[in-house]
Amino acid sequence: MKDSIHVRLVCLGILAGVFILARHGEAALGGTAASVTADRTALAAVHRATTTRSAYTVQEYQSDSTTVREYVSSAGVVFAVAWNGRVNPDLTTLLGSYAGEYQAALRKTARKRGLRRQEVQSDQVVVEKWGHMRNLQGRAYSPALIPSGVTIDEIK
Repeated sequence: MKDSIHVRLVCLGILAGVFILARHGEAALGGTAASVTADRTALAAVHRATTTRSAYTVQEYQSDSTTVREYVSSAGVVFAVAWNGRVNPDLTTLLGSYAGEYQAALRKTARKRGLRRQEVQSDQVVVEKWGHMRNLQGRAYSPALIPSGVTIDEIK
């Protein structure tokens, strides 16, 4: 009986480890261009458009409530994410390996009543959110990953 419980706990631990590793494999910001497909699947969204600029490509997809754009450099790295819609998307998925750093910086950021714009900045990632109910927008980027010649104003 004790062996059966022990085997079950070991199997549960292995499954939890596989799940955690799979989540890291979905890394969007800082991830490869292939992570865009994983993000689209995780958010239950459909591809809407691909726009090519000289230094990057924008992959746009839409779920029931939000449109997300992922900016991929010519080197194949996702350097920014932007969104707009009725709700904010799951940033854990879109920020990938930067999600923990964002959460830590968010906890240190003082809340201001009535504020419709929020900026959370850490050493490696910047997340900006603004708007009002049913019209929320935002963007996240890693300043170190932005290709040369690309300005932050292009991320929208």
